[in-house]
Amino acid sequence: MITRGELWADITKMALTFVVALGTGIGFLYAGFPAPYLMGSLFGVWAVGASIPQISNRMGVARWIHIPVILGLGVLIGSNFTADILSNLEKWFVTVTIMAITTIAVTTIGFVYLRRVRKYDKQLAFLCSIPGGQAEAIVVARDLVEKDYVVALFHLIRVAIVFCTTPLLLGFVQGQDAVYASNTALQAMPSLFDLSWQKLLSFLGTALFGYLIARLLRLPMAHLLGPLCLSTALHMIGILEIPRVNEFVILAQVVIGGAVGARLARVPFRELLTYVKDAFATTTLILTAYILVAVCISMVIDADLLAMWLAFVPGGLYEVTLLALIFGFDVAFIAFHHTIRVMLIFLSMPLMIARLGKG
Repeated sequence: MITRGELWADITKMALTFVVALGTGIGFLYAGFPAPYLMGSLFGVWAVGASIPQISNRMGVARWIHIPVILGLGVLIGSNFTADILSNLEKWFVTVTIMAITTIAVTTIGFVYLRRVRKYDKQLAFLCSIPGGQAEAIVVARDLVEKDYVVALFHLIRVAIVFCTTPLLLGFVQGQDAVYASNTALQAMPSLFDLSWQKLLSFLGTALFGYLIARLLRLPMAHLLGPLCLSTALHMIGILEIPRVNEFVILAQVVIGGAVGARLARVPFRELLTYVKDAFATTTLILTAYILVAVCISMVIDADLLAMWLAFVPGGLYEVTLLALIFGFDVAFIAFHHTIRVMLIFLSMPLMIARLGKG
């Protein structure tokens, strides 16, 4: 049970962290950065904490805020699966299957490199090798590994490389337009105050009951798997339709980015530099494998190489989808592949982590 003194200490830490995180997030938004609140929060809190050592220990995010964010993210991930998108499953079965196999293969490649060559712990190596879902992976890492900031670095570097290379691959033009469109889409999400009380209750109820059901079934990571599975089932059969709420999406990015930034601020730069090198090496292995598969598929089935690359590349779902829209590709095809990859990762991740154990 948390004491009044501990509660007050948590609140003061989070107040300072959120002021810095939200301020830099807004700055990143207007500067046109991708995932502005996540990246802005992380780099802003990291920079302030590292620059002023006296306050680095006074920044952080309490676990009692962290857990509700995971519950909500589980619901929102599940909302990607609707009855409409499943109607195309037969048409896209071959490429989706190849994408799933490739995802397993690249995760294995990254894991083996980090585990055998770089001597990482099993769970840390696995979380750093997952090709997608940066925010969710960072959230889960906090519960499982001491060095969650390493997972954040790996995923941020992978996404940054995707953002830099994909627009170049798509004709050397208009890549930044997708970033601006992505940020506009975030601002255009429905507000908490626009939702009916029934929608709000559905959101809260799905998160809570999903968690309780997962606890009863003794599933690993009940706070992630429970809401995710229940939300997926309810959206697939058409009972539920929960939109992404603007305030919650921003809150999740600020909480996740601020927490990781606070951890990074207390880590020596020399130690971080080693992990950055490993992250570049792992990202190169993962992206090389994906692009080789995309090239092979496009040649065999005579599909557009760039469309296939967008369907396979492990970048952000919304950003890659908007790139597809801008360049005239089949948005549903690309979004479906990304959704399947993220679902595959986060349904299997708790089971894999439990199997791997520590060490």
